[in-house]
Amino acid sequence: MNNTPNGNRKHIAIYGKRNVGKSSLLNAIIGQEISLVSSVKGTTTDPVNKAMELIPLGPVVFIDTAGLDDTGELGELRVKRSLKILQRTDFAIYVMDINDIDEKAYKNTIKNFKKYNIPYMTVINKIDTVLEEKLEEIKNKFKDIIFVSASKEENILFLKDELIRRIQEDDKEIPIVGDLIPYNGKVVLVVPIDSEAPKGRIILPQVQLIRDCLDHGIKSYVVRDTELESALEDIKDVDLVVTDSQAFKRVSKIVPQNIKLTSFSMLLARNKGDLNIFVDGISKIKELDENSRILISESCTHNHSHEDIGRVKIPRMLRKHTGKDLNFEFKMGHDFAENLGEYDLVIHCASCMLNRKTMLTRIDMCREKNVNITNYGVLLAYLTGILNRTLEIFK
Repeated sequence: MNNTPNGNRKHIAIYGKRNVGKSSLLNAIIGQEISLVSSVKGTTTDPVNKAMELIPLGPVVFIDTAGLDDTGELGELRVKRSLKILQRTDFAIYVMDINDIDEKAYKNTIKNFKKYNIPYMTVINKIDTVLEEKLEEIKNKFKDIIFVSASKEENILFLKDELIRRIQEDDKEIPIVGDLIPYNGKVVLVVPIDSEAPKGRIILPQVQLIRDCLDHGIKSYVVRDTELESALEDIKDVDLVVTDSQAFKRVSKIVPQNIKLTSFSMLLARNKGDLNIFVDGISKIKELDENSRILISESCTHNHSHEDIGRVKIPRMLRKHTGKDLNFEFKMGHDFAENLGEYDLVIHCASCMLNRKTMLTRIDMCREKNVNITNYGVLLAYLTGILNRTLEIFK
């Protein structure tokens, strides 16, 4: 579980005002002193991430955020950074101090949860600091709220059980290929070994697809593009060939038309985002001109080379396809453009390093600004002239 990528973990963010006990609550849930705890307001200045296994839910990431009532120039930046965490939050916990029930701040935060379609639970902390009469009075006023003492670890086990139950209720896992290929089916994975391939290992999307095949009883065969033709002669009744998008052109020539073909990026586009929206986003390409601004967004950070798909190959292919000297800008990791309305098209990577919530939020942000968004794999299939073929497996 410790090796599970954060992109495959549920992201649970803890929100609230300063000094309500968010960090103490995180430490109590995890059972470790992860976040710095102090009576001084604003101790947590930057989001603190802790990956762990929440049994029986599985691997998760807890995120401790700065207080939403922080003040001053730096305080405003901290609040802004905390609110940006909403874009990747699968489930939120809002914490209030029983001695400071600020209903206005609470309602404002709940509006943000609803804006990003985030399921949430509310926790009132520090119940050990008030008399029983006061506690009962507040319990009668607030329903469906969990009362705890993080410092005394009172009701923490109940909180964890309730957290797991609510996340499981909202959990809608989408297989990568498990619902597309029958049990005992055969999938051939084409993994080109070029300068972009990491030495001694294969990249995350390839690992994730192999694991998904194992989980669903699908036989997977891994070959280089140079051995693909002979592999297809050896392996009978192949249900699907999955290739790196960069090898679409040569792989398509090798794979017979009766065998379905798609890419790792397109499978992850459906698993992490919305494939239909990415396909619709292609329509914008016909309207691009020299004044068009295109944002290319990559979820991971890595050294760039002359073969880099996002910064070199895609811009080169698009300029050649359109015959226009297009303008490209780049964002990496969790740094996504805030001025989306200024772009004509967003081209996103497979987002293997991001969780599904982040990708869906980015899609919603683009739709809100009427900006088309597509995906590396979908774009490369289109530019190679085989988009319809690569979509057959999804129909």
